[in-house]
Amino acid sequence: MFATMPLVYLLVIGGVAAGVILIAGLRMTDLADRIADRTGLGEAVVGGVLLGAATSFSGTIVSLTAALDGRASLAFSNGVGGIAAQTAFLAIADILYRRANLEHAAAELANMFQCGLLLLLLSVPLAAYATPDFSVWGVHPASVILVAVYGFGVVATARLRKEPMWEPVETGETRADTPGEGDDPGKPARGLILWFLLLMAVMGVAGWVISRIGAEITDRMDVSASLVGALMTAVITSLPELVTTIAAVRRGALQLAVGGIIGGNTFDTLFLTISDIGYRDGSLYHAIGKGDLFWLTVGFLMTAILLLGLLYRERQGPGGIGRESLTILLVYIAAIAIQASMG
Repeated sequence: MFATMPLVYLLVIGGVAAGVILIAGLRMTDLADRIADRTGLGEAVVGGVLLGAATSFSGTIVSLTAALDGRASLAFSNGVGGIAAQTAFLAIADILYRRANLEHAAAELANMFQCGLLLLLLSVPLAAYATPDFSVWGVHPASVILVAVYGFGVVATARLRKEPMWEPVETGETRADTPGEGDDPGKPARGLILWFLLLMAVMGVAGWVISRIGAEITDRMDVSASLVGALMTAVITSLPELVTTIAAVRRGALQLAVGGIIGGNTFDTLFLTISDIGYRDGSLYHAIGKGDLFWLTVGFLMTAILLLGLLYRERQGPGGIGRESLTILLVYIAAIAIQASMG
C-alpha cells in the first residue's frame, strides 16, 4: 500500500499517525495518575511499569514489523534510539519545571532502582554482540535473559514500594506522591484500565503505520536504517513519553513523570527480545552494525548520568536546569551530530 504512494503522502500520513500517538499519550497520563491513586501502587510504580510499557507500545510494533521484514538494523536502532530520545525528553521536562531540579524534587527509591535495572538490561545486548553467534530456534539466549531480568525488576520495584529499606531525605522542594483531588483510593480502577488498554491498541495501529513509512523512506532515500530507526521512528514513537512527561510535570505528578520515562526505557529493551523472535535469519544481535551499537552505548551513557543525578539530588542547577539534565542534552545533541556524519 505505501510502496506506490508519493513521498509527500507518506510524510502526511506519518504526521497524522504521530498526532494520534500524541493525543492518546496525553490522555493516558491522566488515566495512569488516577490508576496509581485508586490501586495504591503509587506514581513511581505505575509510571515505571504501566505507563512506561503502554507509551512504548507503538515502538514495539515498529521494531516487530521491521524484524519480520528482515530489517535487523531498523528494529534494533528503533528500540535503543528510543531510550536515548526519551531520556533527553526528561531533561527537557527539567527545564520546564522551574521550582527545583526535577531529579531532586522527584526523589523516589523505585525510580533509582529502575535506573540501575535499565543499566543491567542494556548490558545484556552488548554482551550478546561481543559473544559468538548462537541461537536456539532462531532466538539468542540474551533475549530470554532480558525478559527474565525485566520480570524480576517489575516484582522488585513493587516490593520496594511496599517495604522500602531506605528513604530519600525530604526537603522543601520534594513533591510527595499523594492522591489527586477528587480521586478516591478505594474506588475500582477497572473502567480506567479498560480505557487505558483501548488507547494502547490505537497507539499500536499508529506504530504499525510509522514502521511501514520508515521502511519506505529507508529504501527510497538510500539512508542507513540506523539513522531512520534512531532519529525518525524512535523519536516519533517516543512522542508519548514527551507528552506524558510534560503533562505529568504540569499536574505536579513528578514521580510519575520520571518513572514513566525510566520505566518506558526499561520496557524498550524488550523491543530487542520481540525483534529477535521476529527476525528469522539468526541472532538479531549479530545482524546489526556499528551505528546500532553506537546508540546502545549512548543510551547506556545517558542513563548512567541520570542515575547519578537522582543520587546526587542537586537542588537547582545553573539557569534553572540540573547539571545532569544539561549533560544529558549535550550528549544527545553530540550523538545526533555523530550519527549524521556517519550517514
